[in-house]
Amino acid sequence: MSSIKDPCIGVCKFCEDVCIGCGRTQREIKAWKKLDKDEKRAVLAQADLRLLTLDATGRRKKK
Repeated sequence: MSSIKDPCIGVCKFCEDVCIGCGRTQREIKAWKKLDKDEKRAVLAQADLRLLTLDATGRRKKK
């Protein structure tokens, strides 16, 4: 099985502790490499919701 790719797109600008590029919090970004596959999926799901809240959709690359 392949690992889940880091969602960073190099924007790295924060609005209320949430990156407007990937939707993750600073804590989630720092912990990314230590998370297991299920935890990463959960973070990505939350990140997508945050991007919707910030009206920043379309910044993350779609598969």
